[in-house]
Amino acid sequence: MSKKITSSRPYVGTRLVRFLERKISDMKTMKSQVEIAAEAGFVSRNMLSMIKTGDAKLPLDRVPALAKALECDAAILFKLAVEQQDSALAGVIDEIFGTVVTQNEIVWLKEIREASEHADPFVTTKAKRAIHAIFGK
Repeated sequence: MSKKITSSRPYVGTRLVRFLERKISDMKTMKSQVEIAAEAGFVSRNMLSMIKTGDAKLPLDRVPALAKALECDAAILFKLAVEQQDSALAGVIDEIFGTVVTQNEIVWLKEIREASEHADPFVTTKAKRAIHAIFGK
């Protein structure tokens, strides 16, 4: 009797996988996935591919180097990696430290404050639509 071998990708639906797919795709004109993996210090060239396809988890100790290679904020990548490994732990971290705010988001916030003359504006339906339009949503 032979066993049927099935391929399982336990992390395929995670936000980390979607984030990596987008970042790696966005960077393809600047560097290849193999170059990103090498810059991140992955010994196996295949490891980044396995993480990106949801076959493996991102080791937390690789987060700083991978963030640098992807030119993204390490805090958001760390949050996504923790969430991938243990969603309950990610919830505890959020509860203790609050929302992770990236350097890019801080720049957005400064622009909003400047544009509103520090009026602490409400987010109206019109403002929401404008923000979504910026991102093609």
